[in-house]
Amino acid sequence: MNSEMEKLFYWLESETTNIQQQEDLSYLESLLAATDKWLDGDLRPEGTPSKEDIRKAIQLTVLKGMQENVQPHHQMTPDALGLLIGYLVDLFVKEEAISILDPAVGTGNLLLTVMNHLGDRTRAAGVEIDDLLIRLAANTGNLVEQPVMFYLQDALQPLLIDPVDAVVSDLPVGYYPHDDHAAEFELKGEEGMSYAHHLFIEQSLKHTKEGGYLFFVVPQALFESPQAPQLHSFLKANAHIQSVMELPSNLFKNAGHAKGILVLQKKKEGLRAPKEVLLAKVPNMSQPQSMSKFFMQVNAWFKDNK
Repeated sequence: MNSEMEKLFYWLESETTNIQQQEDLSYLESLLAATDKWLDGDLRPEGTPSKEDIRKAIQLTVLKGMQENVQPHHQMTPDALGLLIGYLVDLFVKEEAISILDPAVGTGNLLLTVMNHLGDRTRAAGVEIDDLLIRLAANTGNLVEQPVMFYLQDALQPLLIDPVDAVVSDLPVGYYPHDDHAAEFELKGEEGMSYAHHLFIEQSLKHTKEGGYLFFVVPQALFESPQAPQLHSFLKANAHIQSVMELPSNLFKNAGHAKGILVLQKKKEGLRAPKEVLLAKVPNMSQPQSMSKFFMQVNAWFKDNK
């Protein structure tokens, strides 16, 4: 571990545990209280940690809290994956100032990893239905001094958010429980319940500028499900598929939860699809030589197709 980040993590973990014992709160509620006190100046760590040190220390503490009370929707995008998404956003999106949306922001780890990677070029919006998660995300965003507006709501309800240059999201996977509202989407299930991750893709495209890019972490079997033909037809009409990447299995505890990356570009008049879609298998991210070859492959594709 980075020594500055490690010191910060142990300090934050200690303060969180103290609050938990004193106030009889859950670990994540205690972490929220600790970050509130940090923002208010009532608690202050030693030294001057970087934005990445702060983000990583908070997210490690979040992980500890999630292990205490595991819930299906309390999942965090791995750091290595966030850095890879950041690299892809930097490669594809050429605007000097980039607006970003994460419609399933959770604790903000993916969005803030990307923003930290891109430096001072970004402003963002994050949407999350879980009150505790979005409050943790907001506190982290404030502590790392990133310009993010957070919205506490169901992201599949109407969003008062202007179209953005890029969407980044680790999509929630499963069925959307509100059939009446799902009926308003083109990607509603033709029979039975609708896939939430399909509806998130449609909602995200709606809030992306023409010619803008979308970077999704998706189930590896996205195009093999019973509703896949419907999704494929929708994407063909509204976007150009740029890349489909298979992620290494070691990123996921359960092989059945394996994921990939889907990169889309929203259609725009005069904009052509790439000559060929970049199909790639991401190697083990802890092997620098393999990752270097992977980046060479991606850069060569980009030079030929963009």
